[in-house]
Amino acid sequence: MKKIALSFITLFLIGFSSFAQTYITNVTVVDVINQNLIPNQNVVITGENISDIHSYFTKRMIPADAVVIDGTGKYLMPGLTDAHIHFFQNGGLYTRPDAIDLRKHISYQDEIKYSYDKMEETLHRYLQNGITNVVDVGATYHFLNHRKSFSNKNDIPSIQMTGPLLTTYLPEVYKDLGDNEPFKLVQSKEDGIAMVQEQLKYKPDFIKIWYITQKDSNGYENHARKNLPIIQAIIKEAHQNKLKVAVHATQRITAQLAVESGCDFLVHSVDDELITTDFVELLKEKKTILCPTLIVHAGYMNTFGQRLNFSNHELHNADPYQLGSLLDLKHLSDTALIQGYKSNANSSQRMHHLHKSDSISMANLKILNDAGVTIATGTDAGNIGTLHASSYLNELLAMENAGMNNWQIVQASTLNGAKILDKSDEFGSINIGKKANLILLDKNPIESIKNITSINRVINNGSVYEQQDLIKDSPSDLAQRQLNAYNLRNIEAFLEPYADDVEVYNYPNELRYTGKEKMREGYSKMFKNTPNLHCELVARIAQGNVVIDQERVQFGENVIEATAIYHIEKGKIQKVFFIR
Repeated sequence: MKKIALSFITLFLIGFSSFAQTYITNVTVVDVINQNLIPNQNVVITGENISDIHSYFTKRMIPADAVVIDGTGKYLMPGLTDAHIHFFQNGGLYTRPDAIDLRKHISYQDEIKYSYDKMEETLHRYLQNGITNVVDVGATYHFLNHRKSFSNKNDIPSIQMTGPLLTTYLPEVYKDLGDNEPFKLVQSKEDGIAMVQEQLKYKPDFIKIWYITQKDSNGYENHARKNLPIIQAIIKEAHQNKLKVAVHATQRITAQLAVESGCDFLVHSVDDELITTDFVELLKEKKTILCPTLIVHAGYMNTFGQRLNFSNHELHNADPYQLGSLLDLKHLSDTALIQGYKSNANSSQRMHHLHKSDSISMANLKILNDAGVTIATGTDAGNIGTLHASSYLNELLAMENAGMNNWQIVQASTLNGAKILDKSDEFGSINIGKKANLILLDKNPIESIKNITSINRVINNGSVYEQQDLIKDSPSDLAQRQLNAYNLRNIEAFLEPYADDVEVYNYPNELRYTGKEKMREGYSKMFKNTPNLHCELVARIAQGNVVIDQERVQFGENVIEATAIYHIEKGKIQKVFFIR
């Protein structure tokens, strides 16, 4: 028996060592559990897992066929988790017809199809930004089925997903969509139980409740308590089927009642009142995890108010077409509708409400974080103005502004995200035996949270990727990115897609100037001095490495029709021809 046991161990070790190995040498490990930076470490990856961690100064033989990455001066941290996203939404202007109905311009069916067809690219975009785990807290049966096509792919983040949101309020625009319905109406305890049972065959990772209440003269409590038996029935049925429950609850009373009823995961901050010690102790007692989602409300208001101001990071990393769609309110024909949204979003009353709710959310986050409640980072990406992957940094900066220190933010973005569905034994920290879901950074994330974007490489399930290999810009992508930056008057982001020795022509062959610096000089003046500058893309043709854009450009009170022809070489815009 002893010989058999030894033989089994020997075979196991031989099999384990036969996997390809990657050595990251002399790197500083970001220990999120103990909140400590450990310098001069060698981290060994065998197959999909971390197989060894030892001092760089401990001399060990590195196999000749191992991949060696020099980590000198670099920082290795666990991959990030976005604990609140929605794949059925794409972050663009047309993605929530219940918030602003522009279906006569782009049908909602086309929006759903876009999100569905782009899901793999969206997942690559997350991984490109160091996000190796995403939690979709409100999907559809269509997307639950679609995620099966991404199983066992190393270049895809891990995906946890609910089915449709169970709710006592259903917006009219989401009715009769079949498997594309993101909401399911529940009007009784029996409805709630039946809806949980209906979702089981789609194998969701957990259940989501949209706890929406109406306000009366006594606040939200009467309506919240009226629907409480339904909420309790859903939670009980989910738990009986070994599924955790996430709840959208932005009022203190709905959050309190949800947690008292057994909710596992609150996916928003309380934003209507400052929480009390009793509420804090309730979350701690129930071990409820909170995802604050601090930026999503402002995404809507900044879009409707036409006061968007994206960073270079967002302009480079977002889906360029959905980011560009957020600027369409400048030229859409629904003048009265759009002006009404703009006036409302920019009114002193609305601005005061936004500032008040944001301030309460941030104050409550600090109270909960200081008290030791588990916080998990999430963006609510997919909502209008909160773009997939690129919005993550803004959420981290908002958490910093709320008073969380960088260690707390990093822990919320890694280990705590894994805790939501009890997966902290699998990933979320750098330990032997855990999944090698890691990001190698050129700069220290504890020194500045912005350094989380200084990605040198992403490691997912043991496979090593450079950012540019996960998503390659198409010629149309480059044309769209420079158009977005033009409309935002961001000169650095505008110039980024262009070659240093770009040539600019009047069609067909009159050379106007050569070089990016000459372009900088002219466009900087235009961006600074031209009122009402806006370029509407009327039509686009892309063929090979050539993109032809038909444009309608507004300069102050004047509008001109123009055509721009972009020639792309080696991933940059090399030549531009203007026809006017």
